[in-house]
Amino acid sequence: MRSRLEPLKKIARRLSSHQELLLNWFHAQGTLSAGTVEGFNNKAKLTMRNPYGFRTEQALEVALSQNLAKLPEPNHTHTFW
Repeated sequence: MRSRLEPLKKIARRLSSHQELLLNWFHAQGTLSAGTVEGFNNKAKLTMRNPYGFRTEQALEVALSQNLAKLPEPNHTHTFW
């Protein structure tokens, strides 16, 4: 951050904003490949983008848990008025 070059400051800000995530990778000592994590992120984004829409956060959580972990559908997925 003490550099007078703006591109270096920009990189330093970006790294400091993602510091926790970067340190998690070193803590895991490379046991998780980036491909696995990217696959889960992509699948979660596709689930949230589907055309059905989610009216509640609970419905979104159910959809994500079913798609990511292939869990069985719970008894009550939605609450009605």
